[in-house]
Amino acid sequence: MVGRQQAAGGSRWRGDGGAAAAWWWWVAVVLGHLVASARAGLLETNPGLAYNFYQKSCPSVDSIVRRVTWAQVAANPALPARLLRLHFHDCFVKGCDASILLDNAQSEKTAGPNLSVGGYEVIDAIKTQLEQACPGVVSCADILALAARDAVSYQFKASLWQVETGRRDGTVSLASNTGALPSPFAGFAGILQSFQNRGLNLTDLVALSGAHTIGVASCSSVTPRLYQGNATNVDPLLDAAYAKTLMSSCPSSSSSGTVNLDGGTAAKFDSSYFTNVLNKQGTLASDAALTQNAAAAQMVQDLTNPIKFYAAFSMSMKKMGRVEVLTGTSGQIRKQCRQVNSS
Repeated sequence: MVGRQQAAGGSRWRGDGGAAAAWWWWVAVVLGHLVASARAGLLETNPGLAYNFYQKSCPSVDSIVRRVTWAQVAANPALPARLLRLHFHDCFVKGCDASILLDNAQSEKTAGPNLSVGGYEVIDAIKTQLEQACPGVVSCADILALAARDAVSYQFKASLWQVETGRRDGTVSLASNTGALPSPFAGFAGILQSFQNRGLNLTDLVALSGAHTIGVASCSSVTPRLYQGNATNVDPLLDAAYAKTLMSSCPSSSSSGTVNLDGGTAAKFDSSYFTNVLNKQGTLASDAALTQNAAAAQMVQDLTNPIKFYAAFSMSMKKMGRVEVLTGTSGQIRKQCRQVNSS
């Protein structure tokens, strides 16, 4: 989940009533499968989170987050990928505690891997609305988890996964902690270790890599697969024709542009990423690495089925949302997401 910036739209079936009906029937089937899957096997390791945590203290939280997020996504289709990446980069560094949002000196957002992370303005807008409705109640960490879900779900106009809430906000944010983030250049062993260090497993690695079905990557994340110095030197794990496509966007080893992470349907959250990986058209080295392990490669094959992908992604997002969370009296509920409370 490194480098995502673009996201999905929802107008594909406009003007075709029969196709639209078929589309929404298909979405209903998928969402029904997700709800059934969501009830199995997750609560045994619940770290103190709950569904509807704010039911009494801030019953409008879900509607407020969805309304603000969907309005912003409608105006900027890059936001689903940005918010998903923001949530991921938060959880992988000291847990899902909104530490990436803090603006202190040498904070996480000043580290190299986070310089291209975006979506902060959406979190600020949501927090402003929630502080008016329920002052001092909803954590920035929960806002981030909910906004990431709602941004991706905008394409379907229905929630793709359930979000447990009850997280509290951390008070420490250090750029030096961001070494825990998976590298886009990592081989299979390295990227799997990054996930295992966070309590996630092989299934989570493969499922969450599917987030690369939306967004973009910087050329600097891709050019090592294309060039050696000034000479062309294509990674043997990269399809030759797709390499030429990448070179058209990144014409030299020093290119500063971006490329789509999904070369086919970059604006749609779907399972095409896994088909791309099987066809040696994964954009990042870490994408191609999934084919270098037999078990991972089989999962990639399985998740080309969109229903299986959405179900697996749903489960793994909820697992990731539990990583090293602060609950109970730990941490705080920030009044502003970019700074810790003064008292």
